[in-house]
Amino acid sequence: MMKYLQKLGKSMMLPVACLPVCGILMGFGYILAPAAMAGEVAGFTTGGVAYTIGLFLIKAGGALIDHLPLLFAIGVAVGMSDDHEGTSGLAGLVSWLMITTLLSSGTVAGLTGADAPAAFGKIENAFIGILAGIIGATCYNKFKNTKLPTALAFFSGKRAVAIVTAVVSILASGVLFFVWPIVYDALVALGESILGMGALGAGIYAFFNRLLIPFGLHHALNSVFWFDVAGINDLKNFWANTGILGQTGIYMTGFFPFMMFGLPAACLAMYQTAKPAKKKMVFGLLASAAFCSFFTGITEPIEFSFMFLAPGLYVVHALLAGITAGITVAFPIRAGFSFSGGSIDLVLSSFTPLAQNPWLILPIGIVVGIVYYLVFRLVITVFHMKTPGREDDDAEDEKNVKLANNDYTAVAAIVLEGLGGKENIASLDNCITRLRMEIKDYTRVDEKKIKSAGVAGVIRPSKTSVQVIVGTQVQSVADEMKKML
Repeated sequence: MMKYLQKLGKSMMLPVACLPVCGILMGFGYILAPAAMAGEVAGFTTGGVAYTIGLFLIKAGGALIDHLPLLFAIGVAVGMSDDHEGTSGLAGLVSWLMITTLLSSGTVAGLTGADAPAAFGKIENAFIGILAGIIGATCYNKFKNTKLPTALAFFSGKRAVAIVTAVVSILASGVLFFVWPIVYDALVALGESILGMGALGAGIYAFFNRLLIPFGLHHALNSVFWFDVAGINDLKNFWANTGILGQTGIYMTGFFPFMMFGLPAACLAMYQTAKPAKKKMVFGLLASAAFCSFFTGITEPIEFSFMFLAPGLYVVHALLAGITAGITVAFPIRAGFSFSGGSIDLVLSSFTPLAQNPWLILPIGIVVGIVYYLVFRLVITVFHMKTPGREDDDAEDEKNVKLANNDYTAVAAIVLEGLGGKENIASLDNCITRLRMEIKDYTRVDEKKIKSAGVAGVIRPSKTSVQVIVGTQVQSVADEMKKML
């Protein structure tokens, strides 16, 4: 299971890599046009060249941020497929379109003849995107080599994948039709059950808010506390000045310290604990994600970069977020956001009538940043968490390995023979220096034969897994093997 989650985590890095630039665009956009952030709630209007440029940048950045689930559907499908072929991405898209269309509020209302439950208004979420990607990749891996009778030969092979994916997605939609409202309503009930618990309730809410983000289910909780599902309407009442001083904002205040300081500090810890050879590679991702989180409160580029690679660490983050929120609310501090808990929203909310001592978030945030850094660094190093730059792709000295034979076709043929032939290969992948194969029968593997190809070594992590250390020329060998398979 952990191995599968780590593979899923690696596949998530493809869509996550798109997000930091979006956060940067939105951050600069809101600096130029801060009223665009508050205007969605307070109805502020403004104009001028700066506002126009800022709004343009905001919309440009939001183009991908707002469609994050769709990016996951395609990116996960490509990343989880055996050969990372584009057909799998198309299958992920097919699954996403099928599920979100069949379970949209309009379709459900038409099928049932009654108003659709609120749950189906939130069906386009990250969980459904990831699920669609997994369905697409699974169908691709299993049916990409399908052979059909002559009359249907046109739909053989990879052309069959989309058809099968559509059928599987219909079945998945049937299951979700019954399951999704139950899960959604249960989370709404959970949110309503912790109302009136003050700072403790705010901390519990923040904990579950973070914990549910990987599944897109945090929207159910947010509807209870930020909007009017249970009569709280914390977000609107704060900006419209229709709430209660000292009470309104309780479910937003606690997000600022860990979004502005905690997660950026976690990025620093992950950067410093990355393998030396990979620090340059992860610096761009983590630095831009930290900037994004501090200025705009967009945390997904950080959280999705490690939540599946190191799920235990993500639970630690959720706990820290909950504790931070509870302690922050316990102080006489109240602040609010119209978008998320970044510094721009903090500045904007500081001038509203219901704000209380918002400046205290800064010293609290510094302490939270220190705690996040120390805890993340300790947990990563002690428990060997596979955060960005620490994946088990290869040993550091393997990059200096030289393949003895530069005839990649010959090397691939010998390795394949040593693995028991192409019929013994279940899947083939490669990292920076290694071929990674899943095999069907471990007794057919001949390590001597494999090594005779001039490779540096053979590693067998399990009975169904074989890794061949080739060196930095591994991609060329992998390409030749894929042709043979």
